Amino acid sequence: MKRRVLVTGLGSFWGGRVAQALEADPNVETIVGLDTTEPTVELERTEYVRVDANYSILSRIVKATQVDTIVHTFLVVDPTQMSSRAMHEINVIGTMNLFAAASAAGSTVRSVVVKSATLVYGCAPEDPTWFTEEMTSSRRLSSPVERSLDAVEGYVRDFAEDNPHVSVSLLRFANVIGQEIVTPLTRALELPVVPSLFGFDPRFQFVHEDDVIRAILFVLNNNLAGVYNVAGDGLLPWTEVASICGKRTIPMSPIATGAFLWPWKRLGLIDLPDEYLALLRYGRGADNSRLKHAGFHYEYTSAQAVQAFIEAVRLRQAVGDHRPIYRYENDVEQFFRHSPAVVRDQAPAT
Repeated sequence: MKRRVLVTGLGSFWGGRVAQALEADPNVETIVGLDTTEPTVELERTEYVRVDANYSILSRIVKATQVDTIVHTFLVVDPTQMSSRAMHEINVIGTMNLFAAASAAGSTVRSVVVKSATLVYGCAPEDPTWFTEEMTSSRRLSSPVERSLDAVEGYVRDFAEDNPHVSVSLLRFANVIGQEIVTPLTRALELPVVPSLFGFDPRFQFVHEDDVIRAILFVLNNNLAGVYNVAGDGLLPWTEVASICGKRTIPMSPIATGAFLWPWKRLGLIDLPDEYLALLRYGRGADNSRLKHAGFHYEYTSAQAVQAFIEAVRLRQAVGDHRPIYRYENDVEQFFRHSPAVVRDQAPAT
């Protein structure tokens, strides 16, 4: 039986990439993508539906499309993208509405994959070297993004417990890096000198953006329920990360980091929120063995992911970025998909 899939956050980096991968799967019959903004990648058979930030009409969409699978990528993990209030609306209220729709009477949903982050483990000096999936943060989570993701995971646990007939997968991704993704860390690593904190050289773990997509598809195709860390092998000292990128670090005072970063922030060069400043103190590692034991193979270690990132950066600097900018035009998309004037691909005559 072919899948009917709903992807949240279609206009985001992850939603668009997941939809593209699903379009290439012949076992996926229907793809419906939701977001507040249009897709930023070209999609051939994904139907885009504009919604509000908290997905208030999700129940109607799930009922009308009879989807059996939901891939929830629309979670904000970068606090520099928007205000704390907007982030709460998307992460917490949006996820609450999603699970309300998935658990409604007569729901056809049988599989849910949620993309989270290792941010839920927090960052503290007493942290273990490796966080396993059963562990929680060493200290009370203090930042808005950490608290919102923790609330989301609470909804995931409650939904899985109340709906044992649904396969529920929660993926916690480490620091994502790659050719296209932009995060506070990738912006920091593209600076002429890389910021660090005086007296600290924490160990970092990365996962390549391609392995993120592959992990989502892996748990989806294998109906793999449960919680899984998704992170490349190995921990790298921050100075080694900078060295791989051909950069040196510039130490900041751990007391007055805000004042030090303010000029760079005003110029739009970098914005390191509290969660990332904590990482520059203590680092974080996530045990990735559970997903590997289930059969998943990483294409990149942490070091290889950083190397692939900086090679892509250097290539762009050398030849420029000549990729065409895709813009979703609703009328044009509807014409190509539904107009009887468009000649569809036909099987050759026998």
